[in-house]
Amino acid sequence: MKILFAIQGTGNGHISRAREIVPLLQQHGHVDLLVSGTQADVSLDQPLSYRFHGFSFVFGKKGSVNHWKTYRSMSLLRLKKDISSLPLNNYDLIINDFEPVTAWACRMSGKPSVSLSHQASFLSHNTPRPSSNFNWAEWIFKYYAPTTDHVGFHFKAYDHFIHTPVIRKEIRNQEITDNGHVTVYLPSFDDRLLVPFLKQLPEIKWEIFSKHTLKSYRDGNVFVNPVSHQAYNQSLASSHGLLTGGGFEGPAEALFMGKRVLVIPMKNQYEQQCNAEALRQMGVPIIYNLDSLFVPALRRWLSQPFMVQVDFPDHTSKIIGNIVNTYSSRSSFLSSGLLS
Repeated sequence: MKILFAIQGTGNGHISRAREIVPLLQQHGHVDLLVSGTQADVSLDQPLSYRFHGFSFVFGKKGSVNHWKTYRSMSLLRLKKDISSLPLNNYDLIINDFEPVTAWACRMSGKPSVSLSHQASFLSHNTPRPSSNFNWAEWIFKYYAPTTDHVGFHFKAYDHFIHTPVIRKEIRNQEITDNGHVTVYLPSFDDRLLVPFLKQLPEIKWEIFSKHTLKSYRDGNVFVNPVSHQAYNQSLASSHGLLTGGGFEGPAEALFMGKRVLVIPMKNQYEQQCNAEALRQMGVPIIYNLDSLFVPALRRWLSQPFMVQVDFPDHTSKIIGNIVNTYSSRSSFLSSGLLS
């Protein structure tokens, strides 16, 4: 079987999950990898067959998307050219992790494909949403990377086709300790904006991993580093807790390790607002602004008991096998629920 696995390259979560999924797919046939997007700081261990610019947002430095840079980076003409260039008929199975080039190429050619992503979980109305009115943003979940069938991941199995998170073996096998420091990963905030706040808690060592610096430096009790896959994993495994954004994989991995988590979702980013609401319902504290209330909130988070416990079993191999077996036994995907 020849498999095309298309992966979104905005943020690190999609690539991190793919590092676990790709070897499992390779057990079932030859796998070609495609990545589109420009904002990932980690990479795959395997070579790419296709690399596209894609259609993705650019992180800002004050807690939101940089809309101007996002707009300037988008090219519908280039997107159309990339869509038409894919040799889809070369593949027996096409799996998509919220990647728009492959998704629209399949849709326009009538080629079946299956989404394997966190975003697919939002196709269920059972998945938590914030109370504010973001109905227009639901369009992104439906049409940004449309597929014919769906397998989703979320913090809980909110529907029959949704599974708990993929936790990478390198995370499952990490030795867990508590050296007292707090790991910080807030990609939409400039480290120079964060440092003055964190220095107000001098008794805590803060280890920031920042998209906005190219070299490490120290300012008092705050240690700032460029994003490094291995260094981040080690910092998190030995931390007292994680201060992070409203992504999916980061909080999931920290909760799996038994770490306390505090989340600051990106402003005007609907998916992160939804994730924050799901985490809030689980008991994870949420902060929405870096203001005069931020430091007191940090103190409360670090001083109060953190009682959130999760159960994220290792079921990724079974999910992949189910997808491959279902596809092998049918000429096209049907909405029968068999992929769940």
